[in-house]
Amino acid sequence: MRIGIIGAGALGLYYGAMLQRAGNEVHFLLRRDFAAISTEGLKVFSINGDFSLPRINGYQTATKIGQVDLILVGLKTFANQCLIELVRPLIGRETAILTLQNGLGNEDLLVAAFGAGRVLGGIAFLCSNRGKPGEVHHLGEGRIRLGESTGGPSERCQRLAELFSAAGVPCEASADLTRIRWEKLVWNIPFNGLCALTGKTVTDLLQHRPSRQLVASMMGEVISAANRQKIETRINAEPFISRMLEMSDAMTGYQPSMMIDRIEGRPLELEAIYAIPLARAAAAGSPMPQVDMLYRLLSVGEPQI
Repeated sequence: MRIGIIGAGALGLYYGAMLQRAGNEVHFLLRRDFAAISTEGLKVFSINGDFSLPRINGYQTATKIGQVDLILVGLKTFANQCLIELVRPLIGRETAILTLQNGLGNEDLLVAAFGAGRVLGGIAFLCSNRGKPGEVHHLGEGRIRLGESTGGPSERCQRLAELFSAAGVPCEASADLTRIRWEKLVWNIPFNGLCALTGKTVTDLLQHRPSRQLVASMMGEVISAANRQKIETRINAEPFISRMLEMSDAMTGYQPSMMIDRIEGRPLELEAIYAIPLARAAAAGSPMPQVDMLYRLLSVGEPQI
């Protein structure tokens, strides 16, 4: 399959590398890593075994990639104002678009530009960070869940799940994209925000009892809001929170993406991870006061609330 990666950061580089290693023709839109990857290839340091790809199809402009069968979007959502113009040159007659971006609203943006028939969404449970240019570090997890923007089961979802699984990325097709989006927010909202705000890692928060309790309480708020959305089955809060905390206990010293963005002086993904979920929660009659406080504190120093 001919695949274009838009947003070749820690997520895009890792999944793109796995897909290329499995024999797919992968094309990366690169910025910071372009010079290093063009001369030395891409190095992946993974808990499942390190590997290198000496030759990468890398580009500095999307127009040079050309039409592809699948567009994988890993762009940070604070750059979504550029998303449509980056995706458009890659669109062919049968091109599918899969956004693995954080938060809510990303599928809506793509559907408005390209139609619901092309757009899928997914969530990535991936612990990965970029190293020096030309390197990506896979620290844990890696599984993907994906679904159609219109909801319901589809053969296309199943084929894409099989594509990722064949490349060594556990992947599951879901008939309820809204539910899995909110499930990811159960982790993203407390950990991304609290780590960015405090400068503490996931491990630091979980080993501090009051912070661990706050994380669990925020998770409960998100689940309550999720269960008021149009989802097929409700999320059972207590066991789900327990699983999230247990999974996170294994992320020794992990720094979530929003924490790294703050450390490195980049904008935060506040709109997709906080503002839109808060608005949808309020509209459904399930406000999230603790999440709202975290959002307001994170917005200090950002361009706008």
